[in-house]
Amino acid sequence: MYEIRFHGRGGQGAVTASKILATAAFLESKWVTSFPFFGTERRGAPVTAFTRVDDQRIELRSQIYEPDAVIILDKSLMNGVNVTEGLKNDGIIVVNGKRGNLKEAGKYRVASVDATSIALRNGLGDPSHPIVNTAILGAFAKISNLVSLQSIKNATSDTVPSRKKENVNAIQEAFEETELN
Repeated sequence: MYEIRFHGRGGQGAVTASKILATAAFLESKWVTSFPFFGTERRGAPVTAFTRVDDQRIELRSQIYEPDAVIILDKSLMNGVNVTEGLKNDGIIVVNGKRGNLKEAGKYRVASVDATSIALRNGLGDPSHPIVNTAILGAFAKISNLVSLQSIKNATSDTVPSRKKENVNAIQEAFEETELN
């Protein structure tokens, strides 16, 4: 079983990203679960979402405590939340922002992409509230090989209520611009 934990802020689309990733895996005939965990439900508050993917039925319904990958939609969360808690030693970190001096870079495989700029270039959200979820999935597709880039694009087109073309463009741009360590 492959387990992914998303860290974001309310309004960035972490929960939707989790659902899109699950849909992409489902399109590839995999078993999936996807669910959020909310603290205070308000824009800007920390949000966690979870996705499990497997080739067989998934019975486990708990939060993910030892993920194979963490996807960080807001790099500032790394200052107050231990986003790598429980991350497996060969795990993946996907972060929105320049890699810079991530202290975790030596222990894990790290992908970084400026999903905020990509979202804004594609008209996803506004400068004070960019919606980075689809762009970050393009980066995840590049580093993980869990699901294909095309499946993520298809799942996005099936899932998002509007701006489908812009979201798919953001996925492709992020895939191309992602930096790997």
